[in-house]
Order: sequence, then C-alpha cells, then structure tokens
Amino acid sequence: MLFSKDISAVTQQQLRRQLLDARASLSNAARDDAALQVGEHLLQLPELQQPCHIGSYFSVKAELPTHAINQRLMAHEHQLSLPILHPFRAWHLLFIQLNQTTQWTHNRFGIPEPELDVRHVTPLDQLNVLLVPLVGFDATGNRMGMGGGFYDRTLSAWRQGKINVLPIGLALDCQYVHELPVQPWDVPLSMVITPSKVWDFRG
Repeated sequence: MLFSKDISAVTQQQLRRQLLDARASLSNAARDDAALQVGEHLLQLPELQQPCHIGSYFSVKAELPTHAINQRLMAHEHQLSLPILHPFRAWHLLFIQLNQTTQWTHNRFGIPEPELDVRHVTPLDQLNVLLVPLVGFDATGNRMGMGGGFYDRTLSAWRQGKINVLPIGLALDCQYVHELPVQPWDVPLSMVITPSKVWDFRG
C-alpha cells in the first residue's frame, strides 16, 4: 500500500503523479513478475473456468504488463478483444476481436491497437469480462485513470444495468490507496487483481 494517510489535502493531479511515479520506480523484471502473479489469480476466477469473451488492453509505459496475460487467456481458449479509439464517438472505445490475421496500428496517443475491421467489432454486451487499466484504486473499488474518461464512458452502460459484464482492474500493489477522491461520473470496479490479492467489491 502506498498511501494510508488522509489524501484530502492532496490534489487529484498530485496523487495521480505520485502513483505514476510509484509504478515507474519498479524494474521491468518486477513488473513482469507481478503480471505473472496477476495472471494466475485471473485464470483461477470461477468466471474464467469456461471459455468466455474478454475485453483486455495493450499495456504501455509502466503499466502492469498485459502481453503475457493476453497470450495466456487466448491459450485457454478465451476470445479476446482489445480497444481502439472509437472512430465516430469522441472519447469512447470500440473493441476489436483478435485473430491470427489481426493487423496493428498506433492511435493518436501512440498506443498500439488492432486496425478497425467491422467484421471483428465486439459489442460491449457480448463481453463477459472487461479488464481495465488504472493508475490507482481504493478500498471500495473506486478507480483513478489517466483522466480521459474513456473507461468511465465505456462502463456507463454497465452502471445503468444495460449490459452484463464483469469489470476487473489489473494493478500493481503500489497502486492501492485507502480512499480516492470520487467524481459523479466515476464508475467503480467490481474487482481489482494485484499480485498479492484479489479484491472483490461485489459485496
């Protein structure tokens, strides 16, 4: 745990910077080892004991690495879709199912993403599980992202009960904060998996 003190005096921007610095301070080997442990926890979830359709993401910079996790999910016969920036709805995501012929490009943020192919678009209501990146999370499942609101918009339909998906954050242990500042549009997660623990917030 990085922060146990009251963060009311810490601005959201400062807190995000501190959390980003904390994960960046880890070595590549430490992050790879953490990803291996997170992958083990993920594959042991009851919800993943049968092949299902999973939305994941391509990790960048000092995020918990997802490449090996994604490969293991596909090796266990799960269908995997990754996000692209929505071509028509600003600040929204569209998910593309991966296959052996998937071509890759980079979006305007420099993040690798599968090329748009309408034949492989995965509607959100067809995902069983959605793996979500994060900068920080707290003891009740609140999530801090990079500030763009992409995943809050993506999960708004789930929050309204319009789709049935299990949103799971993937994180390093140092990304835990006892309590995060929350905005009305923030969407909390059902679960967060770290190397040391599976946090289940479903009650």
